[in-house]
Amino acid sequence: MTSTIQRAELQAKIWKIANDVRGSVDGWDFKQFVLGTLFYRFISENFTNYIEGGDDSVDYASLSDSVITPEIKDDAIKTKGYFIYPSQLFVNVAEKANTNTNLNTDLKAIFDAIESSANGYASEPDIKGLFADFDTTSTRLGNTVESKNARLAAVLKGVEELNFGKFEDNHIDLFGDAYEFLISNYAANAGKSGGEFFTPQHVSKLIAQLAMHKQEKVNKIYDPAAGSGSLLLQAKKHFDNHIIEEGFYGQEVNHTTYNLARMNMFLHNINYDKFNIALGNTLIDPHYGDEKPFDAIVSNPPYSIKWIGDDDPTLINDDRFAPAGVLAPKSKADFAFVLHALSYLSSKGRAAIVCFPGIFYRGGAEQKIRKYLVDNNFVETVISLAPNLFFGTSIAVNILVLSKHKPDNKTQFIDASGEDFFKKATNNNVLTNKHIEKIMELFDSKADVDHIAKSIDNNKIAENDYNLSVSSYVEAKDNREVINIAKLNMEISETVKKINALRADIDLIVREIEG
Repeated sequence: MTSTIQRAELQAKIWKIANDVRGSVDGWDFKQFVLGTLFYRFISENFTNYIEGGDDSVDYASLSDSVITPEIKDDAIKTKGYFIYPSQLFVNVAEKANTNTNLNTDLKAIFDAIESSANGYASEPDIKGLFADFDTTSTRLGNTVESKNARLAAVLKGVEELNFGKFEDNHIDLFGDAYEFLISNYAANAGKSGGEFFTPQHVSKLIAQLAMHKQEKVNKIYDPAAGSGSLLLQAKKHFDNHIIEEGFYGQEVNHTTYNLARMNMFLHNINYDKFNIALGNTLIDPHYGDEKPFDAIVSNPPYSIKWIGDDDPTLINDDRFAPAGVLAPKSKADFAFVLHALSYLSSKGRAAIVCFPGIFYRGGAEQKIRKYLVDNNFVETVISLAPNLFFGTSIAVNILVLSKHKPDNKTQFIDASGEDFFKKATNNNVLTNKHIEKIMELFDSKADVDHIAKSIDNNKIAENDYNLSVSSYVEAKDNREVINIAKLNMEISETVKKINALRADIDLIVREIEG
């Protein structure tokens, strides 16, 4: 069975579990129970494999909790970041799920124990609150203990039946892909903002490649609006030919999504000491200032959200915003995220940021920020993508690529919105690997291609009021039929002659009949 078939089969099974057990519970709310159970199974099996160490004579799940010594527990937490006793493993809980009258409270106790096992260790901030959104006592699972237990058992048994392979067989990416699939489907079906909850993997792949382009190694990678972590994880997949030295960093304002991002790191086998995901508002409470600069920054920040802006007079003195001399509008925080990313970017790195198109041509403060970016030669490329690539929105977004090491004073514009740059799918358009390769070739070469790519001197952009819209510099192809007027006139003239001759013949026939 190919990986594609395996992935499709696994995704279908996971989606069936979600639909079968959610009942009257809103799908978007209920996803956390399915995702939480998937995560619980993964870390249980991952931890079991660590303890057993490939020794077939050891069956950790069958051991008694009493044989675990403090030394074993201490060593495991230092390595894995958490500890799970044999009785707490997913396989043992799932086995008795249908008959356990205390299932909901037992699960809560297990999740609390896993989280608290990291207390006092370096992994504590990465483990704390991971299961906070998996509330096994929630009324959303039912109004009675019996109904709660029945629904939890259904989820546990459904996840138990999934065949995603063993950790050591390197099928974990398949599991992680299914995890992302479930997030993406809930986002699409719930009508949530794609930008807020999920960046499709194909778009994430392009963004990661742009940020990583021609960097054989980076110190670390950062996403200031991390969401579920999909952009960082695509960067990890792209690291096959690169070296990341100090790990993955991100910040997320939504508590539930923050927990999903941390879970997602574990699901993709990024150990606790290799990632740092912070909870908080990046614009007014930024983390990791002591960790900057970053060699690679990827981000899909929320489009045109409100922020405090100049209502906080101290922000204009913030190191991130002060160089531009103006704050992003209170009603549109897009450029606040851009300036934040720029301030965290190293002199050798790149930032690739998904942006709402309006910020590239509107006036006022946004125009002044564009002036700062262009005059200081920070804008490497603006890429216009096809519409309907994201869940929940049909907006044709742009990607802004920032760099502090450009060799010339030009800005590249790429129009990748045409039919040659996307594939039409059932619900959303998709970037295939060939489309991504084509965009990356254009980005790398900086060559001018009629109707697709053009590099413009920054002084020309200044003369155009610092407009950074792709359509202002890349002329759209005229697909109208080219008509040869002279030839058309000749054809019309010949047709008129034929008509006149025909009329003459008809007149002659009529006269003969009348005569």
